[in-house]
Amino acid sequence: MCAAREGRCGRRQRALLCCVLVAAWEAARGQLRYSVPEELPKGSFVGDVATDLALELAALGARGARVVSQGRTQYFALHASSGHLVTAERIDREQLCRLLEKCVLRCELIVEGEMKVYAIEVEITDINDNTPKFEEVQMQEEMSETTAIGFRFPLPVAHDSDVGVNSLQSYALSGDEHFSLSVQAGADGEKRPELVLAKALDREEAAFHELLLRASDGGDPARTGTARIRVAVLDANDNAPAFSQAVYTVRVPEDVPVGSTLLRVTATDPDDGTYGDVKYALKKATETASKIFHLEPETGAIRLVRNLDFEEWNSYEMELQARDGGGLFDTAKVSISVTDVNDNAPEISVRSALSEISEDAAPGTVVALLHVQDRDSGANGEVRCSLGEGVPFRLERALDDYYSVVTARELDRERASEYNVTVRAADGGSPALRSGAVLALRVLDVNDNAPVFAEARYSARLPENNAEGALVLTVRAWDADWGQNARVRYRLREGRLRGAPLSSYVSVQAETGALYALRSFDYEEVREVELWVRAEDGGAPPLSSNVSVRLLIADENDNAPQVLYPPAAPAPGAGVGAWGSASGAWSWAGVELAPRSAEPGALVAKVVAVDADAGQNAWLSYELAKATEPGLFRVGLHSGEVRTARSPLARDAARHSLVVVVKDRGRPALSATATLTVVLAESVAELLSELGSAAAPAEPAGSLTRWLVLAVAAVSCLFLAFLLLLLALRLRRWRRSRLPPPPSAGAALRGVPASHFVGIDGVRAFLRSYSHDVSLTADSRKSQLRCAGGSCCDTLPARPPPDEAAPLRGEDAAAHRAAEPDGLPVSAATAAAPASSLPSRFSLSSRSLCSLSSLSRFPYPLFSLHSHRRLLFTPLLYCVVSFSSGRCITLGSPFPFSVSPSFPALLSVMALAVRGVAFLLSSLLSSFSLKFVVNAPHSLCCCALCRAVF
Repeated sequence: MCAAREGRCGRRQRALLCCVLVAAWEAARGQLRYSVPEELPKGSFVGDVATDLALELAALGARGARVVSQGRTQYFALHASSGHLVTAERIDREQLCRLLEKCVLRCELIVEGEMKVYAIEVEITDINDNTPKFEEVQMQEEMSETTAIGFRFPLPVAHDSDVGVNSLQSYALSGDEHFSLSVQAGADGEKRPELVLAKALDREEAAFHELLLRASDGGDPARTGTARIRVAVLDANDNAPAFSQAVYTVRVPEDVPVGSTLLRVTATDPDDGTYGDVKYALKKATETASKIFHLEPETGAIRLVRNLDFEEWNSYEMELQARDGGGLFDTAKVSISVTDVNDNAPEISVRSALSEISEDAAPGTVVALLHVQDRDSGANGEVRCSLGEGVPFRLERALDDYYSVVTARELDRERASEYNVTVRAADGGSPALRSGAVLALRVLDVNDNAPVFAEARYSARLPENNAEGALVLTVRAWDADWGQNARVRYRLREGRLRGAPLSSYVSVQAETGALYALRSFDYEEVREVELWVRAEDGGAPPLSSNVSVRLLIADENDNAPQVLYPPAAPAPGAGVGAWGSASGAWSWAGVELAPRSAEPGALVAKVVAVDADAGQNAWLSYELAKATEPGLFRVGLHSGEVRTARSPLARDAARHSLVVVVKDRGRPALSATATLTVVLAESVAELLSELGSAAAPAEPAGSLTRWLVLAVAAVSCLFLAFLLLLLALRLRRWRRSRLPPPPSAGAALRGVPASHFVGIDGVRAFLRSYSHDVSLTADSRKSQLRCAGGSCCDTLPARPPPDEAAPLRGEDAAAHRAAEPDGLPVSAATAAAPASSLPSRFSLSSRSLCSLSSLSRFPYPLFSLHSHRRLLFTPLLYCVVSFSSGRCITLGSPFPFSVSPSFPALLSVMALAVRGVAFLLSSLLSSFSLKFVVNAPHSLCCCALCRAVF
């Protein structure tokens, strides 16, 4: 007993250990198995995937784990927060696994971050959720009254979609004692009810019998389906119909067209008349078969009414019945097998895929997970997968129908920045069907390429004396990378030039690579600059490359030739040329001795010059620009040698000054001059005597120039002061003209008849005009005033001209005043005085019709004089003011300003200044005339022709 118990315990432990090992093995293979009943609500718990696969919950959410089911409907989902596998839809086992004992749903758990796939199988267990059903709940059977006791009549079979204990278990019959129920088990284990005649029938006793057939399953609680059977009792019929075959079998391809006749069954009955007329009926068939096939009751032909699909249903079984008119019948079974046709192309489903990958990814990196399946069977369902050519990827089988697309080698974004990987699948059918899927993959850049310069070495020529900030050249570098890794920046490598940092000479623009000169270069100091420019990308860490840049400084003609011999003459402050100095010490620089007996071509001297430039700018040529005797000497064009062009003659001077011009060949050419003094003498003593007889240097002409400049400046200042004075007088006159006239203004014209005036609003003017020409000559001692009469009529009466000329200066002025009328005021008398009474610098001549006596009749004075000496400046000032203002002077109006006793002195100074200006400009001005026009309606004006030196 103890040994038996120990044996049983050991077997249990071994069985448990085997189960554990199997579970561990399944988990190690990446497969999980769960079992859940059907009809669970959505979100019901199925299994703890995270625990079973030893996955961390944080990793599931971060790595993008998800569950994928085969087919269009996804029945399961992964709860990311808990790691549980839950139902995503209501699951009906009878709908998914029809007529299958074991219903298993398969799905895959895909962890995209790790590119791993785990297979999960969920078994759906059955529950008693379906009631047994009869195809016909009301049926009628006919039976002859002569039917023997014990005759078996098949009854319709009930169907229960459940399996196992929940499926159909038993039948029961009730209702009449003439019949009993017998249940037979078929070859497939199906229970088939049969109606057995237990008592003879008598139509005269009962023409109909009502029966009730019950079908029950084994669920808890049990479910029951019923069918009512009505049996009609007929008269006698001797022969029953008989099928030609007990089982009809046919194989048809799934692509057979709809309407085709698949099979024709036949049954014969030897009776005549109605008892020999056979009708065919479908007694037992599945719901799917009854929808796909149609049995002709008259002919027994089975036709296809819907398309067949091997992948959905590959075989059908039906039970047919042949019944004659007397109620006798026979049954036969029909089996239709559907053969597969290659009508389904392989299906490629991308379960997980990367959209971008780094170019430094290691070979073997998983890029995508693919699920490939073909719904066909056999060779038609065998799938072969391949990738397109020329891509750095390969396919690897991951799990059953799963494939992984992995990198076959290292990627290079610079060769291909993106890939369109085409996955092709072909089945084994004939002809083979193919399908494909395209994976778009972008390659991310890695900073694995250093910048590359367009040239291996740069060189540029930069002219000297360049402007600061001038563009020298631009270096360019390209980086094959992308984005920030391809952003190139430039900078100079550290270095020194002539003891100073290289960055103080040139600079490079970081973004464009433009090289600029920071200072002006001098070819004579720096002829060549060697530097290195570094190009660095923006990667981390950055990559860089260097390029050599050579700057050649091009020479410019910026240095004039420098004469070494003869030396330059002393400065002006130190002496006077090459002949001597103020101290009396003679300078022998540039003095050469040439004998008078020299032959033509004899070397006299040589001008030596150098040029700091280079090349063509330093090529020098010599020319004789000036010589005392042009034909006596000549200069070599390239040598600078001064030689005699001919033999000196006796008439040639002893001293000769030669000016030699030294030019370079630059553009523009620069030059320098050298002065040589050649003394024709036979000996040094003669040379010294000739140099000693040199004249002393003349006084420089600079002092005369300074005096001339000062004189012109003084005259200009006086002239500007004079103009300012005239402007002030004009402004004062304009201001007075704007003021209203004084009330006593009309009293001055009381002596003139009213017919000689016209007036508006108290303003009066002469009706007639008078013209007078006044000439002013430079010789004022010969000036005199002449007034002609009778040239104008209907004017003021004019006095007859005097018989003799007016007395000159120095004569008694009282005699002239005595000759004036008694009633005339002093001012009027002065105005009417002859020309001799005017200043000697001013003379008047008149061609008017009125005489000087007519002017004296004016009741208003010409001038307001307080002394006789003011008459010297008054006419001149009148002429000047009239000329400067551009307006006529009204003789009848008061003088524009009052003459004070100190004013003549100022006028005298101004007259002297004007006189000085006239003296300087006398060579330019030949004559100057002023004409004073007196218009009677406007005002009385004097017109003078002034010939002055002003």
